[in-house]
Amino acid sequence: MQVKNIAILGSTGSIGTQALEVIGKNPDRFSVSVLTAQSNADLLVEQALTFKPQQVVIGDERKYQWVKTALAHTGINVLSGEAALSEVVCGDKIDVVLTALVGFSGLRPTLAAIQAGKDIALANKETLVVAGELVTKLARQHNVNILPVDSEHSAIFQCLQGEEGNAVEKIYLTASGGPFRGKKTEYLSSVTKAEALKHPNWSMGAKITIDSATLMNKGLEVIEAKWLFGLDISQIDVIIHPQSIIHSIVQFEDGSMKAQMGLPDMKLPIQYALNYPLRLKNHFERFNFLNYPQLTFEAPDKATFRNLALAFDALAQAGNMPCVINAANEVVVAEFLKGSIGFLEMSSVIEECMTRVSYINSPTLDDYLMTDMETRNIAGQLVTKY
Repeated sequence: MQVKNIAILGSTGSIGTQALEVIGKNPDRFSVSVLTAQSNADLLVEQALTFKPQQVVIGDERKYQWVKTALAHTGINVLSGEAALSEVVCGDKIDVVLTALVGFSGLRPTLAAIQAGKDIALANKETLVVAGELVTKLARQHNVNILPVDSEHSAIFQCLQGEEGNAVEKIYLTASGGPFRGKKTEYLSSVTKAEALKHPNWSMGAKITIDSATLMNKGLEVIEAKWLFGLDISQIDVIIHPQSIIHSIVQFEDGSMKAQMGLPDMKLPIQYALNYPLRLKNHFERFNFLNYPQLTFEAPDKATFRNLALAFDALAQAGNMPCVINAANEVVVAEFLKGSIGFLEMSSVIEECMTRVSYINSPTLDDYLMTDMETRNIAGQLVTKY
């Protein structure tokens, strides 16, 4: 079988490092063409020496010379800066671009890769949250597959295989509930960063772990699902499933349901996206029903965890409103991690941004960029208020 050449945007993060584990176990199936990192130059160099890509990009231009010197003897082309991300994804030898960047930064290189005709393995949900209509329209125009890497969207995607022509009635995105499941506002008013970073089931980066604790991660996934699967807001529901074994469910118009199950391990959806449409044998730990005699479900508490409700509101308003909540959320999560704002106050800032940022019904790419900038400025000012 033909070897697939992979470009990994964000190779030093949680998804990127796990993707390299998958690739390293399957050298007959995958080759690395591009690796990029924002600031972790040491790990980027280590990865480059191991996987020998044609190009690497270090986002932090202050570290460019160090990376270039460290790789001078290898023949690897070293680039730096934001613009380089959009340049390297267009290489002739790239088959799949794994977008594992954090936040809004994934939008431009993903658009560039789509325009270059590259299939996208999408771990950067913010790309579809911010500009879902624009991204999916472009993917159709260039006949590009958008292959979801998020475990929940990968589950839906897998359940839909072989179901062409069968109408979907509803999808259920499952959520663990995070470290504060069942807690109320009085408790949450004093939680710390350390407590919020203790996810009960998944090992993830800091930003997505905080998003999981606030349920904003699930809210962003609701918006992403609308664009990935062409659904109306009434067709998307969220249920809390603390064991994280059922990764999501599709309900068809006849009432039958399909669920994708497995242990909480991101390497499986990563591998499925990279090797799509074929499944690849692996030696990941297998699920044992006897170890999980009970799988439980409950409704999310949208009154306490307001971010989920705000995400549904943003999706209903459409236009640039999902872009607003994404930008505001990125600001408040960064401030929470620095200790500058409380856990509950993050939702308050996001909600106020939704009322203060200029609304645009049919945004262009430039409108999205301006909305992101305007929202970040307003959210930054509001942090000091709360």
